[in-house]
Amino acid sequence: MSVESSLTLGSVPVDTGRSRSIGRRILGRAARATGFRIGLGLLGVLVLATVLYPELSGLDPGKMDVRARLLPPLFAGPHWSWAHPLGTDQIGRDMLVRCLIGLRYSFLIGGASTALTLVIGCALGMVAGYVGGRTDAVLMRITDAQLSIPMIILAIAVLGVSRPTIPAIILVLGLSNWPVYARVMRSVAMAERGREYVRAAQVSGATHARIVLTLLTPLLVPPILFTSVLDIARMMIFESTLGFLGLGVQPPTPTFGNIIADGRKYLLNAWWIATMPGVFLGLTLIGLNLIGAACERARNAIHGGA
Repeated sequence: MSVESSLTLGSVPVDTGRSRSIGRRILGRAARATGFRIGLGLLGVLVLATVLYPELSGLDPGKMDVRARLLPPLFAGPHWSWAHPLGTDQIGRDMLVRCLIGLRYSFLIGGASTALTLVIGCALGMVAGYVGGRTDAVLMRITDAQLSIPMIILAIAVLGVSRPTIPAIILVLGLSNWPVYARVMRSVAMAERGREYVRAAQVSGATHARIVLTLLTPLLVPPILFTSVLDIARMMIFESTLGFLGLGVQPPTPTFGNIIADGRKYLLNAWWIATMPGVFLGLTLIGLNLIGAACERARNAIHGGA
């Protein structure tokens, strides 16, 4: 066994080449897919626009201009303005800047809540699967109880009685989805705990905590980490739903949900107010799903050929 592909726990070398390389293998295989490249390019354009345009344009997403109210996009009518390429809303605020600021918050909440879900779900699932016994039984009953509560119902119940701040929304969304990861991580941890490299580490005197953190976590987390991109898209949809219901980030901060909620009153004479946020959200979800699907196919191919 080569030094590059081994780790010594106590006095016994343990093969970890697979642990260290699985993430790179998944990413490398996924990156060769056309869908992955299209999704990455689409997300790259959206992220650059989100970061650069609001600052370079100098437009305030909350600035009202009643003289420029309900201007159509460049492609939608005779009264458009170069200053507002996607038009303005009912009180003259620029739609492009508002949509891009809304995309910032959507990325923030979707990414942070998914990260929280990963940490909680993977940690509890790893402990349940590796330790087993009474610990496993207790954690899985907690998981079953959490799974019985629909995410949207939990979010409405919590945010309906408290102020829906960004940290509160991230916490609610993150805590509502971790059982899925806990179940998956438990099953694979149970399968791995009987493998030779784990038994060798135990015989060599390595502690359970060190085995979990050094051996199992690098092996089991990367496949779930890559395919969790699909959950970012799902969290962004939930965040927009909460905003539409008035339980998301509150105005005057623009988010996709509250922009669409404001624009539904003007669908007949100013359809772009409600449509443009949906277009940006749709493009973002397409990019994330193309990347996530490519990563999931790569993971399945690697595990199928392992």
